[in-house]
Parts: sequence; structure tokens; C-alpha cells
Amino acid sequence: MGDLRDILDAAAHGVFPPPDGRTTVLPQPSPRDAGVLSFTAHSVVFTDEDPEWVHETLGAADCDALAASMSPRFLTALLDRTGRVAETIDALVVGSPLPGPPSLALTEIDDPDHPRVVSSRRRRDEVRVWAAKGGVIVLGRGVAGRLEVAVEVEEGVRHRGLGRALVGAARHLGGGEPVWAQISPGNARSTRAFQAAGYLPVGAEALLTVRRGTGSTAVGASVSGSGRAPGR
Repeated sequence: MGDLRDILDAAAHGVFPPPDGRTTVLPQPSPRDAGVLSFTAHSVVFTDEDPEWVHETLGAADCDALAASMSPRFLTALLDRTGRVAETIDALVVGSPLPGPPSLALTEIDDPDHPRVVSSRRRRDEVRVWAAKGGVIVLGRGVAGRLEVAVEVEEGVRHRGLGRALVGAARHLGGGEPVWAQISPGNARSTRAFQAAGYLPVGAEALLTVRRGTGSTAVGASVSGSGRAPGR
């Protein structure tokens, strides 16, 4: 099955782990990122904790085996053992690359103090930012080096399709790579924007992050500018 990046690359092309009801435990791809990925009838826990402990704790989750890796009981045990924190279980989506430049007028900028840039740099490497009239796109390398997108739309120009246009434009900016995003399931606006822009669901992800003041953290982004949505 390979490492976590291999699994993600395959999933981006529609090839998923076998739906055998099992859980694969892999090492963390970096000290920053640990968590759980849930595909159809197969889960991947990426942590540097003892795999035997992971499987024993999953078995004690007191729920259907297919749901154990995302159950509150298991996630709480994993957070307690690692000393990490988590926000929500996100929907994980991916957009295939699109050729040529985006139709949306964009300007790449260097604005390290923009709130979206500040939050992205806590959870991603190689962060780049583009500005459009009324919004921004942030791309950076997140979990296992995958290319992740976050966007923000200004209050005064919402409900006009700009969020959809921004996340669609991100598919042109990835240099031929798939573009990933994490969306809080309750954020229907963001979900619809990504769906309309051609992103496809891959699975669910619970990202465990280092507490503030002890290292890097990872959180979400929002098409609406409030709450978590694309690209964590």
C-alpha cells in the first residue's frame, strides 16, 4: 500500500485502499501532522504511537468496526495519548489539475500578515497567496506534502459565486498536481462551492495538531470567512 503520500496520490486518481474493514497504521509523515483518514470500509491512522496500542484501542471502542477509527471514544483516547488537539472531522475532497491559467484575474502577493496566510503557515509549508477582487487563494503543502487550498471571500461580495471561482482557479495553480481541501461537513456553503468547482469527495479526515506554543498547528479555512472549510 505504500506510505501515506502513496495512498493519497492513489486516491486522487480514484484508486482507494481495499474496502476490507481494516485499519492501516502508518508513521506520521512529519512531526507536525498526525491523524486519521477514513475511506470506504478502510481507515488509515497516521501516528508515531505503537500500532499495537492503536489496534487494541480500536477494538475497545465499543462500536461497529467500520466506524471505530472515527468514533469519539477512539479519537479521545488518541488525543489523550498524544497530547494533541483536534477540531472537527472534515470531509476530504480533491480537485484534479486543470491546464492553462485561471480565467479569474489573480495577482500573486506577499502578505505575511493576512489572517488566512498566518493560519496557513501554521499548518503548511511553501505557502503562496493570490489576491482577486474580493478574495484570496492560499496554496501550501500540508499533510504528507499534498497541495492544499484555502480561500477567503470578503463580507461584501459573498453570495455571488466568488468562492466557487476561487477554488476552481486553484486547480489551475497547482503546477499539474491535484489540489486537496478539508471541509467541515456543517459548512454547506463551502461544500457546494467545491462541488460546483469539480472537486470530488475522497473520505473523512481527523487531523491531530500540536497545541499552540508547543509547535506547529493545523486548522481550517473558509469560503465564507468564518468557520472551517477548504483546506484546513
